[in-house]
Amino acid sequence: MFPDVEAFAPAVTAVFTTVLTEGPLSRVALARRLDLSAGAVTKAARPLIEMGYIEELAATERTGPGAGRPASPLAIRADREFFVGVKITGDELIGVVCDLRAEVRTAAHRRLAVPDVDQVLTELGELVDELLDGPGDYRAGTRRLGLAISGDVDRSTGLVRYSPFLRWHDVPLQERAEKITGLTVTVENDVKALTTAEHWFGEGVGAESFALVTVGAGIGCGLVIGGRLVSGSHGVAGEIGHIGIDVNGPACYCGSRGCVEAIAGADAIVRQAREAAGRPGLTFEDAVALARGGDGPVGAVFARAGDAIGSGIAAVANLVGPARIVVSGEGVEAYDLYEPHIRAGFQRQAFGAAADCPLSIRQLPFEQWARGAAAVSIKALVAS
Repeated sequence: MFPDVEAFAPAVTAVFTTVLTEGPLSRVALARRLDLSAGAVTKAARPLIEMGYIEELAATERTGPGAGRPASPLAIRADREFFVGVKITGDELIGVVCDLRAEVRTAAHRRLAVPDVDQVLTELGELVDELLDGPGDYRAGTRRLGLAISGDVDRSTGLVRYSPFLRWHDVPLQERAEKITGLTVTVENDVKALTTAEHWFGEGVGAESFALVTVGAGIGCGLVIGGRLVSGSHGVAGEIGHIGIDVNGPACYCGSRGCVEAIAGADAIVRQAREAAGRPGLTFEDAVALARGGDGPVGAVFARAGDAIGSGIAAVANLVGPARIVVSGEGVEAYDLYEPHIRAGFQRQAFGAAADCPLSIRQLPFEQWARGAAAVSIKALVAS
């Protein structure tokens, strides 16, 4: 788990993870939370304090009626270690440096002329250098880099099996990025990375189950069940964008027809809006403006997209019954055009009490996706 200690008992990992995601917490609260004795918590916390990963705060509370001295909560030392996170898109690298609590300390962007693998890796190396050697001087305290990329990723090996938006096939991204940067690299699907950040540091903290649905260029979904991120045996769990909802619908790049993404992805909306408006040069922003201006045919495109997304979300609710569902992604900037249709499609398709699952909306810019990549590298520290 940490370089200074060869082996850790499970209690140490449990204490560290709980303080990291839910702290500050007193030893008594940790003992109750983890079903450990107070002595076991103290023993587990000692090496973490000695290595500077957690610290005791000033006593602020008593442990109970008639208790002795007030408790001294345990908290993460955020500046003990730093983590780089980079979100890779088709035309840009978005990078951040985060502390141990996944708070963004600095950020930088680099444009990509083409998403060629060699070019991306060259720009990645330069971006990491810029982040670590710029203001803050984070290099000495940074050992890990997380990369978030769309598509089918084998997280255990860092192999990008297929990224449709980048047109990458079987790219050993972890291996090559480690050679370029000299850091320990973790590669994760971008939606799962964002879900990790929300699970450990955001909407999902403390939730045993929740789903994060992303709306944008693609339609993705990250799932947490039983307090654990679900990847599936083949790493593609949660691909609601490729749930088929219309056998006679448009063709999808995956080879099927009528997938949620083929109806509601950004490119699909642009294609349909161009046909509806008779304007071959129309952009997504143009389509949004027309729909908001009352254009009926273009508005119907967003209505159909919203219904498709709602149907996909309902499928998730029916299958796994999450306690809450968060909808995010760059596409939620046009959420006013989707919302009633997402909710109608969800209510129509959700079974029984699944329809009561709350939907919340969070606008998360790409820097938050890069933060997700950093969160994955924080999680890798705990798991290593």
